[in-house]
Amino acid sequence: MATLPNPKQNHLLAALPDAEFNRLATALEAVPMLLGETLYEPGGQLAHVYFPTTAIVSLLYVMESGVSTESASVGNEGVLGISLFMGGDTTPSSAVVQTAGQGYRLPAVLLKEEFNRGGPVQRLLLRYTQALVTQMFQTGACNRHHSIEQQLCRWLLLTLDRMPTNELVITQELVANALGVRREGVTEAAGNLQRAGIISYRRGHISVLKRAGLETGSCECYAVVKKEIDRLLVDVRQQPRKTSLAQ
Repeated sequence: MATLPNPKQNHLLAALPDAEFNRLATALEAVPMLLGETLYEPGGQLAHVYFPTTAIVSLLYVMESGVSTESASVGNEGVLGISLFMGGDTTPSSAVVQTAGQGYRLPAVLLKEEFNRGGPVQRLLLRYTQALVTQMFQTGACNRHHSIEQQLCRWLLLTLDRMPTNELVITQELVANALGVRREGVTEAAGNLQRAGIISYRRGHISVLKRAGLETGSCECYAVVKKEIDRLLVDVRQQPRKTSLAQ
């Protein structure tokens, strides 16, 4: 049976104490997120922030030539629109749906007001931002120093972590755009993984058959990002109310 939509499928929303969650809940709007849909354009005003539940969104930097590269991706662990509470009202990147699904959106002004209250919402959003920045830095290093096959393994693992299934609906063109490489390079890397029995690929679909094979084939970048997300995105209710030198 399909799981009914629930905002607490998003880990950030689920981590909020009841009082903070209830203040936001009445304004949360369930929205479909369609494959290839652009949620933000570079320089656009942020009218809403988005909390994906079953969708995954790529943050892409697009060059003047039209070439794009993914700096990070956001799924059910996070929120889209961090520049809103980090001091700006626009974002320098595009936000494009890489895996179709559902999510919730919230008027930007409400999240900004909640952030400015301080307390649990502010602490949790800042911890999430640190995890996202780690992902951005690690992705940049990975794209520069590791093979396309290693990058593909990392990308597939991060996608799987946000999915309830091992079946991915994705085109090679979207993967190539995310990795910032030629489509032929993705075709070759996916072919190697398929011949090794790690994935099964057909047009528009990737089935992961052996997750352990992806973990072996990936570089250290996946583990670095995963560890930081797990470390930072703990339940905010478990965090001490006062800062400590031990944190």
